[in-house]
Amino acid sequence: MMQTRILIIEDHVLVREAMALTLAQVGEGVHCQQASNATDALALLEADPDCDLLVVDLMLPEINGFSLLGVIAKRFPDVPALVVSALDDRESVQRAMKAGASGFVSKASPSNTLIEAVRTVLAGGVFTPEAATGSDGGNRSRRASQAFAERFQLTAAQGRVLELVAQGKSNRDIAEFLGLSEGTVKVHVSAILRALGVTSRAQALLMMTRAGLRV
Repeated sequence: MMQTRILIIEDHVLVREAMALTLAQVGEGVHCQQASNATDALALLEADPDCDLLVVDLMLPEINGFSLLGVIAKRFPDVPALVVSALDDRESVQRAMKAGASGFVSKASPSNTLIEAVRTVLAGGVFTPEAATGSDGGNRSRRASQAFAERFQLTAAQGRVLELVAQGKSNRDIAEFLGLSEGTVKVHVSAILRALGVTSRAQALLMMTRAGLRV
């Protein structure tokens, strides 16, 4: 059985333990590590960088979650981060996504929303509060995007870029949205084109349209 390793970065121990119990429902083989601050989290990642997902609170001691997301995006670009925070205003959500988060869940959300967000991000998608309240058509679109990424064995980072490519965003827009450099986005797009066996974004968009992705 493949193990899914999730690192929960949250300074309140009761919240961490509750999250670990909830995340166990994501699927078999889920293993959660816990860190109470950014320093401990980075040390765990340095020792074992093969983590599948980070669950990050924004209100951390010493180094806040926004700063931590920026560090993770630079040092561990292939490890997706899902923010779970009580700071759920639009500005905080946008700031977190620009800092490199792949998803955002309010702490006021029910547990099934967290589970859906984790599954979405693990599959290479992007999850925001708008996604949680979106129409069934939006859910179908996300599922199609995730299945498409899995079919071509794209990494989590490539899957995130692919979803934004499918929305017609430019490399610059994708870089700003994900908190990456434009050069990094170009590398991901080139890898996606190779994986799809095409030579242009237009051909990739055609393939995604035929696969049912919203372009």
